[in-house]
Amino acid sequence: MKSTKEFRQKVRTGEWVDQTSGVEFDIVQTNVVILPKEYAFDFLLFCQRNPKSCPIIEVLNPGQFEPVFSAPEADIRTDVPRYNIYKDGVFFEETYSIEHYWSDDLVTFLLGCSFTFEHALLQAGINLRHIDQSKNVAMYKTNISTETSGGFHGPLVVSMRPIKKDRIIDSVVITSKLERAHGAPLHIGVPEKIGISDIAKPDYGEFVEIMEDEEPVFWACGVTPQAVALDSKPSLMITHSPGYMFVTDLVSADIK
Repeated sequence: MKSTKEFRQKVRTGEWVDQTSGVEFDIVQTNVVILPKEYAFDFLLFCQRNPKSCPIIEVLNPGQFEPVFSAPEADIRTDVPRYNIYKDGVFFEETYSIEHYWSDDLVTFLLGCSFTFEHALLQAGINLRHIDQSKNVAMYKTNISTETSGGFHGPLVVSMRPIKKDRIIDSVVITSKLERAHGAPLHIGVPEKIGISDIAKPDYGEFVEIMEDEEPVFWACGVTPQAVALDSKPSLMITHSPGYMFVTDLVSADIK
């Protein structure tokens, strides 16, 4: 799609460095995880064991930086607005390009993202306040443990959107059709039950107010691997910065 290629070009040239919620409606956006080849099998198995948080859209061969299935002609080294670098379980830096980190040993995983289903919610008349306010969606670490694979283990991360109480069932039905974009919510209301002690202080992203006629609704989140990196301590993990996703050429119908 021409518009997605133009958007990625803006990212590549540094014209766009902002979060990506709502930038390309009905386009599949993905989380990004890049690891040395020695970790690739264990992480692939981790994704298979944790499909709600880590639904696979595409896996690239070692050293490959063009996602030929989801975004031909794109370059995963430059076409994400911001990247996070983790070394030995410690956040090292945020950067706008990973060309200087690249090697033929690196394997890229593109994982489904909840930004993909936001278009369907908006089309159904379900308001999304973080988009209205041009904010990054709020994300939280939970007390739900992921299923371990090799050295990969850690807490599940969720994204939260306030939904009017009379539209919650609709939001469940709509998002359940897109399992590769995290699917239906994992939890509704009472954030303390999943280990969130202060809803106003997300671990990632920005909080938006929850009105009296709304409930916080929580979806599994592709930032989970970043929380896992802190616990699992791979020598190197490169990811997107939370909320700054890779925009593909796929539309939501392609992953239903």
